[in-house]
Amino acid sequence: MCGIFGYVGTQDPLKICMTGLEQLEYRGYDSSGIAGVFEGTMVSCKKAGKLSNLKQELRKLPSKSFDLIIGHTRWATHGIVNDQNAHPHLDLRGEIAIVHNGIIENCHFLREQLRKEGVSFSSQTDTEVIVQWISKFYTGDLIAAVQKTIPLLKGIYAIAVIHKDHPHQIIAAARECPLAIGTDDQKTESYLSSDPNAFGKSGLNVLFLRDDEVAKIEKGTIEVFNTGQDLIIKKVERFESEYLAPSKEGFEHYLLKEIYEQPSTILKAIWGRFHEETAQVEFENFHLTKENLQKIQQIRILGCGTSAHAGLIAANYFEEMAKIPASCEIASEARYQTPLFTPHTLVIAISQSGETADTIAALREAKAAGCKTLGICNVKHSTLTRETDSCIYLKAGPEISVCSTKALTSQIAVLSLLALHIALCRGKDAASARAFFQELKKVPSHIQKVIDSSAELEKLALKYASFNDFFFMGRRHMYITCMEAALKLKEISYVNANGYPAGELKHGAIALINPRFPVVAFCANLQTKDKILSNLMEVKARGAPILAFAPEGMDEVANIADDVFWLPPTIDELAPFTSTVAGQFLAYFIAKIRGCDIDQPRNLAKSVTVE
Repeated sequence: MCGIFGYVGTQDPLKICMTGLEQLEYRGYDSSGIAGVFEGTMVSCKKAGKLSNLKQELRKLPSKSFDLIIGHTRWATHGIVNDQNAHPHLDLRGEIAIVHNGIIENCHFLREQLRKEGVSFSSQTDTEVIVQWISKFYTGDLIAAVQKTIPLLKGIYAIAVIHKDHPHQIIAAARECPLAIGTDDQKTESYLSSDPNAFGKSGLNVLFLRDDEVAKIEKGTIEVFNTGQDLIIKKVERFESEYLAPSKEGFEHYLLKEIYEQPSTILKAIWGRFHEETAQVEFENFHLTKENLQKIQQIRILGCGTSAHAGLIAANYFEEMAKIPASCEIASEARYQTPLFTPHTLVIAISQSGETADTIAALREAKAAGCKTLGICNVKHSTLTRETDSCIYLKAGPEISVCSTKALTSQIAVLSLLALHIALCRGKDAASARAFFQELKKVPSHIQKVIDSSAELEKLALKYASFNDFFFMGRRHMYITCMEAALKLKEISYVNANGYPAGELKHGAIALINPRFPVVAFCANLQTKDKILSNLMEVKARGAPILAFAPEGMDEVANIADDVFWLPPTIDELAPFTSTVAGQFLAYFIAKIRGCDIDQPRNLAKSVTVE
């Protein structure tokens, strides 16, 4: 989950690296650091905490013109969060520096072997083990030392290594972790990053390392070697960056800005993709044919966290609209299940970043079984977009806040259109397809009404912010929606919140209900209206405060709930949109009242690139 950046070239390496690390801080902000070669010496600076702490520390150093730089932002796996465990890590002589993303599963064994040889360690990390082994093997050829080390490593990794005696050379290697290398046309500079979107420059020629490949990177030149240490030719992609410096645009937090953007991002997700005159759906560069879709016998969706919630909603869409058995699997569990794939299984992998390690690992299992694969992603040039047979982009723009908002609603919008497309390929009538899209087109304006009423949600948050335990409940589409709302509250408010199917409360969980355990009820599923009203009465009888999110016209709710936030009415299939946005606002305002770090919550990272 950590972020790696490196630069060698004609510009100021430190300035370029720090700009790159700013774009990678979403991958982890437990600590950060840089290392570079200056006049034949290795210079390193690292600091626990956010990147701003490193910037303060760098001001204490004399102004230096580095030959090259590697940098790192950390999400802690091995070792507590402190200065010593921050990257880069150096060998005992202080001549070699390394930054690392991934997990070395046999690090304890490798550490003990070196300790027997008298090597001491200054950190608790698995990363320091790697650099000490490289140092052991180093005899003047840095790339050879790296090539001898990586076969010893069990696990996944992306690394960048520099040596004080090789001031114009970065050695990089990767196994199942993203690592991109870019060079300019003039061959005057080279970039290295966990995410090519962090390069911040257009017109680069980019390649991606994998499968224990090792690269020697110099100014404008790259040589890549396979596990047999043979020089290989890698596919190069032209990278035209769409990078814009992040801006809150006057909002207090990125999260609030991204909540407000949802009417426009949903419109972008659906605009031009449904042709009403022909009742046809069309996605850009979509490589699954009508014949492919007609042969599908089952759909399996892979995702983690918020993306899994989008997948659960989509599974309902595929079954209801396209009449295809569908399920959503938590990706971290799916890869270990007994595969029931057939050539007629469509596997859909959902990831905002396109780098979610568990999702990509499960996707690879599906590909090995011969399944057709489809990605739903927000980031171009990501691993997911390269490894699926086809990919549909969200078009939501960069999502900076760790807590996902606009990506989720764009995922649901895209997946609803995909379900409609498959249904039309399999004989759905045009009139009902047009009717569904007419309702979908109203979603942005419905969300805008929720945004316009957000002051009411802020008042409700003031009333409920002091509680430390919450139940979120709902039925059918609202059950999935309430799980997502509970996740949002946990993520940014650090409050214990459980999303639960309302009908299941009486099968055990209702034992927890008491006057200090409020229930947030999502009521916008008209199919189950009478049932959710009964469930509200059950929790009311136990003294729980009730906050309901209900569609206008469901007046009975006001007679039961302590508080009601009214939502624009819509069809059941599309009710998750407005209910989700209301839940986002509730979590945001409670987090703000409780003084939490909203955009970068503790212990989290935006892109989860380790399993």
